Amino acid sequence: MGFRKKNKSPPVLSHEFVIQNHADMVSCLAMIILLGLMFEVMCDWTGAVVSRVMLAAANYLPRKMARRPTGTAYRITQLILFPSFVFQVTAKFSIMFITVQYNVTQVLDEKSDPVNHYQYGPKDVATVFFYLLIAVILHALIQEYILDKMNRRLHLSKTKHSKFNESGQLAAFYLFSFIWGCSILTAEDFATNPTFLWERYPHTHMVFQVKFFYICQIAYWLHALPELYFQKVRKEDIPRQLYYICLYVVHITGAYVLNLHRLGLVLLVPHYLVELLFHASRLFYFSDENKQKGFTLWALLFVIARLLTLTLSVLTFGFGLPRTENQGFSLAEGNFNVLTIRQFVFPVHMMTCLAAICLTQAWMMWKFINFQLKKWREHSQNQALKKKAVSPKSKPPKREPTRGGAANGVVKSEDKTSPRARKTKAS
Repeated sequence: MGFRKKNKSPPVLSHEFVIQNHADMVSCLAMIILLGLMFEVMCDWTGAVVSRVMLAAANYLPRKMARRPTGTAYRITQLILFPSFVFQVTAKFSIMFITVQYNVTQVLDEKSDPVNHYQYGPKDVATVFFYLLIAVILHALIQEYILDKMNRRLHLSKTKHSKFNESGQLAAFYLFSFIWGCSILTAEDFATNPTFLWERYPHTHMVFQVKFFYICQIAYWLHALPELYFQKVRKEDIPRQLYYICLYVVHITGAYVLNLHRLGLVLLVPHYLVELLFHASRLFYFSDENKQKGFTLWALLFVIARLLTLTLSVLTFGFGLPRTENQGFSLAEGNFNVLTIRQFVFPVHMMTCLAAICLTQAWMMWKFINFQLKKWREHSQNQALKKKAVSPKSKPPKREPTRGGAANGVVKSEDKTSPRARKTKAS
């Protein structure tokens, strides 16, 4: 009876060990942060115990011991209050990672209820870090339980395997973000009224859904950077993925910090719809190469999305924001609408934002045109090869038949050999 050889586990803290177990490590770190919330309940319980101990000390201990601050009762109280203080600090530290910070309560009218809004600040870095960990865990779950099972059935090559994983992860993210963004646009009426994009700028206050949406977006695209190492992305694909990851991080963070979250949200939703269609079409193409109709619809919507992005950007930066009442630069108020000294009135940072958006759209159109030309060349080459395979083979020319196998008075045999001459017998 033969014994099977067990696969040796990689050394602890080696590259292979970290790649195989990165999701477990990240989940342990996230659980440590979540466990900090339990100390808030323990803090309340400890406070109740302390109050009862203080009452008991005042009633039963001698008066001298209770009055003197350096007495035994005071030391006992210190020993009980110290873990309460530690629990309270730990709970506040964990809440900073998990919940959305910088809550502002506003009262619009005397009759209406107070409304909760949010601003951004340095503590958002901790919140982004925690949801970055959550994104790594969800990435590993989708990869292990969905994409890996589909890859085993399709038997793809290494190149298609990496592209299939990339499209599967991005398609799930784009679908979730598109549905979430549409719900926010419907609730806040951002899309129905275009003037809402620049009226009363700066838009320092955000509702909970908008702020949490931006934090999750920044966390997801930041998590994509270590995933290049965890997923063993090929060196040829790393520059291409780094380009669009950095573009997402810069544009989304810029819209969040410059208080342009309304415009950013309106531009992200149609863009995510186009990208969702592209990656879904690529998934269907990998399963069956004859399914290519989705790319045609994607090409049409891609051009429309670029035109929509340029139109809204020029309308907001060129006509809307220069006419707002709040003109100037103030970090405290979150106003970045700075004017130039030129004859025409135009915001400096808005000009930079508009130039960045236009350059990004031009770069995307350039990549799109190159992609379409490459696809057209491949299609024409395949059609040419098919025509050559279908065309009939060239037949050899027929020879004119000769009478009796003679040509020009000379008798020839069929095997192109001259007949053997008979020998004459000598008489």
